[in-house]
Amino acid sequence: MSPTKEIVSTQNSPAPLPQFSQAVKYNGMVYCSGSIGLNPATKEVEKGGVQPETRQAIKNISAVLEAAGSSLENIVKVNVFLTTMDDFAPMNEVYDEFFGSINPKPCRTCVAVHQLPFGAKMEIECTAFVHPESKL
Repeated sequence: MSPTKEIVSTQNSPAPLPQFSQAVKYNGMVYCSGSIGLNPATKEVEKGGVQPETRQAIKNISAVLEAAGSSLENIVKVNVFLTTMDDFAPMNEVYDEFFGSINPKPCRTCVAVHQLPFGAKMEIECTAFVHPESKL
C-alpha cells in the first residue's frame, strides 16, 4: 500500500488561505507552507520589524510541526524570504534563538523577494521529518 498525504492543521498557527494547507505529511516527512509573522490571536502581522515577525513566524511553524508529530529539531530544510537583505543580520539573530543549539543545523536558503503577503517583511517555510515514535 502506498503512503497517503495527510493535511496538518492547528489553531495554534494562523489559518491558511483556502488555496493551501498549513502543512502536508507524506511518507514520514512534513512539508510546511510559508509562514509570516502573523499572530494567530490578533490575525495581524507583528509590529516592530523583521525580528518580531521572524520570532512569530517560527512560533507558527513550530505549532504546525508539533501538530504533525514533529518539531523544530527535526527540520532538514528551511527557506527564508526577506523583502530586503538589509534584514538578513537581524533575522539571523532571531533565527539563532531557535536554531542556534540544534545540531546538525538545517540546510537553509535565504533570498530577497519583491514583496510578501500582508506587507510582511519575511516568510519562512520548511521540511521536517516526523518523530519516529509518531504515527506515520
